[in-house]
Amino acid sequence: MTEIAIRKPLIAGNWKMYKTGTQAVAAAKQLADLTQGVTGVDIMIAPTALSLPLMAAALGKDAQVRLGAQNIYPGTEGAFTGEVSGPMIKDAGADYVIIGHSERRQYFGETDETVGSKIRAALDAGLIPVMCIGETESQRDADKTFFILDKQVSDGLKGFDLGDLNSLVLAYEPVWAIGTGKTAGPEQVKEVHGFLRHLIKEKYAEGLAAKMRILYGGSVKPGNIKDLMHIEDVDGALVGGASLNPADFNKIIRF
Repeated sequence: MTEIAIRKPLIAGNWKMYKTGTQAVAAAKQLADLTQGVTGVDIMIAPTALSLPLMAAALGKDAQVRLGAQNIYPGTEGAFTGEVSGPMIKDAGADYVIIGHSERRQYFGETDETVGSKIRAALDAGLIPVMCIGETESQRDADKTFFILDKQVSDGLKGFDLGDLNSLVLAYEPVWAIGTGKTAGPEQVKEVHGFLRHLIKEKYAEGLAAKMRILYGGSVKPGNIKDLMHIEDVDGALVGGASLNPADFNKIIRF
């Protein structure tokens, strides 16, 4: 018998290296005002690490808009100049952490192995990991999309037990669609998200696959969010540039 789970959508904004602390607080307050009364959806924004405690203080503990970090170091403390640990992120007011974003993989040498160690660190700190996976344009053109996604999931989650992954969020972000204005077509998104849910079912359990949220990320905008959210197995979005403007992000949240 197929298990049925109700997956509450998650709309997450990745602010990347934008906004000073002052600008971040102002934008967060505006977004909080705009999203008052919104129900049935979880909201998260991931500012720079410097802005996290400022935004947490401004929004308050009971805010509907939750916070996430953009990266995490796989250790609690030590002589690791410039790094930020899970306990530090949690203490700063975050609930989520984005791990394995394609920009981290491309520019900072992130691998499936380091993604796995960071997911472990996030879980140990009581954070919800948002694991990013996705293929490049050349990999898609070579018909390697499913091979790449299988490898990223299998290697990134190697050594994890079923019980470890109850809070894990997957974010499919085709690298060729990030910041390019391109968006995967409805059939492409449906095919990939269905593949990912089946993959989790085969590797772990049907129950986990049924309740795991799988987000789409790749030039998500107010103009395409409604169509994306009507696609089977799409449980939310990881939004880049459009999340920087509170009014635009509010439109996405209210899909």
